Amino acid sequence: MFVFRGYEMLKLGFIGAGTVGTALAAKLHAGGYAIAAVADCSRASSERFTGYIGSDSSIICTSQEVADRAELVFVTTPDDIIAVVTREVIWHTGQSVVHCSGAYSVDILEPAKQKGARVGSIHPMQTFASIDYARDNLPGSSFALEAEEPLLSVLKEMVTVLEGYWIKLKPGDKVLYHAAATISCNYLVTLVKLATDLWEQCGVSRPEAVRALLPLLRGTVGNIANIGLPGCLTGPIARGDVGTIRKHLDALAEAAPSLLPIYKQLGQETVPVALEKGKLDKDKAEEINRILKC
Repeated sequence: MFVFRGYEMLKLGFIGAGTVGTALAAKLHAGGYAIAAVADCSRASSERFTGYIGSDSSIICTSQEVADRAELVFVTTPDDIIAVVTREVIWHTGQSVVHCSGAYSVDILEPAKQKGARVGSIHPMQTFASIDYARDNLPGSSFALEAEEPLLSVLKEMVTVLEGYWIKLKPGDKVLYHAAATISCNYLVTLVKLATDLWEQCGVSRPEAVRALLPLLRGTVGNIANIGLPGCLTGPIARGDVGTIRKHLDALAEAAPSLLPIYKQLGQETVPVALEKGKLDKDKAEEINRILKC
């Protein structure tokens, strides 16, 4: 049975009923939190939100009514609207206002802070392709927190209910943090797209290529988790296989010259990882770097 520890009794409100807000609300509600109100410019989104938490339409209201009803308000709108909402709503002394943006720091909530509200941010390091996938993928995820006490402890407790891990960011860290997430998540999709484009030149369709590459991708992620960096690195650079690298460059120059700069740049960034792993000697590393810089 779930044990209440005090923070879960907070009445939560959500301004924004998109994928992130709905997934968080569903998971927090399942963990014992009361969802008091939701506001969204789309009635359909608000009704979908209520369906995920098993509530009726009585909790659907305006942004101001969310602030009036809830002790802790999540502003889960698109990033560009967070500042607008924060300025327009009349906040109350002692209540808490948090956003879930990965790119913005807590300073975007300054209008709420000036009204006496506690402000913070909680960003799930997870991909939100759909509400169901997001909700199911939250356990085990890490959450980046920005807040001062006592709100910081409230957010840590929420992360525990969400079955995740928390990391605390300092002021000014958010943009670099989010850039790292973009590189590891969004650009992975781009790299897979580029790989499937190459396979199509070999007569392999994109669905076939994705099916073939997925076990490799899963194996790589598994190696990162189980072996860690840099030991999980494999491939021609890790082996110092200069001949294979030359063949790659020649083939790309003929079939996909636009990919040469990407291949070379990623290769140069991989050389230090291979050196750190300890399997690549300095002479081979220098030779590989010379080839990749040509």
